[in-house]
Amino acid sequence: MDQNNLIVYLEFEDGRVADVSLELLTKGRVLASRLGVKLEAIVVGDNLDGVEEQVFPYGVDRLYKVSDKRLYPYTSNPHSAVLINLFREIKPQACLMGATCIGRDLGPRVSSCLHSGLTADCTSLEIGDHTDPKTGKEYKDLLLQIRPAFGGNIVATIVNPECRPQMATVREGVMKKEIFDPAHKGEIVELDAAKYVSDEDFVVEILDRHIEKSKINIKNSPIIVAGGYGVGSKENFQLLHELADTLGAEVGASRAAVDAGFTEHARQIGQTGVTVRPKLYIACGISGQIQHIAGMQDSSIIISINNDPAAPINTIADYVITGNLEEVVPKLIKYYKKNSK
Repeated sequence: MDQNNLIVYLEFEDGRVADVSLELLTKGRVLASRLGVKLEAIVVGDNLDGVEEQVFPYGVDRLYKVSDKRLYPYTSNPHSAVLINLFREIKPQACLMGATCIGRDLGPRVSSCLHSGLTADCTSLEIGDHTDPKTGKEYKDLLLQIRPAFGGNIVATIVNPECRPQMATVREGVMKKEIFDPAHKGEIVELDAAKYVSDEDFVVEILDRHIEKSKINIKNSPIIVAGGYGVGSKENFQLLHELADTLGAEVGASRAAVDAGFTEHARQIGQTGVTVRPKLYIACGISGQIQHIAGMQDSSIIISINNDPAAPINTIADYVITGNLEEVVPKLIKYYKKNSK
């Protein structure tokens, strides 16, 4: 088998590969091409028919399938064992997985066992060179793992010069999902599960499983009205809901607003929430910390409503309204209703 390729762990549920996995394949294809290596993917579970049709258009050159009815739904030990044992065999250069509840569980287990290191919640991945400041040794074509650090005050670039695979997790929505070539075809490698996972790994059995879908859908909303700590209260957040209802929008929030109890965590946008790319983003009382901006900077049009003209978010906003949102938002509602009749 070829070695030192780039591999993406695919999350697979209800016959569908998760969006975050497809986003990572899109990015992985770019990185693999830049490195001159193959893009590989691995899917572990049961009833894995149709995975290849979903992932080959994203540029996957080789798909590893590990099928056993006991491998679905996900449990920690078996999936970890499969990846650890396979990676010892194929020695990938890099492994990418989603920063989901599965990826957050699986990534550290695999990296710890392989002594490879892991960067969580990356906002960008690139290929570049690195010179060790102590030894002066130069490393070519490393995976540059980029994420906010120190409470978001700096953006850190993390490298893993010696250990392999270089591992990173990325949240859903951070990378764009784009088809590479609808006609692209890769190789399928069916692996015997028994060679990679032992019966002892199946000590945990899932008796009942319940997944409740979120009723809040900010990720796919074309218009988002988002509030920050500057909104001031739960009551003022109702104003944002009124504006959102008027515009046919969804309400989002910064971490500070969620921490203050103004709204629920499911609405949180940013590095520790969801990443969104709406056509219109109205930021109300949001100062614009780097973690929040990381989650909404690709919005087509950004309007900032803030009583502080020097708020950092104003530097990326297309339109800035300086004023108190208690006055500005009711006017927006009034004039939108008046002009949309």
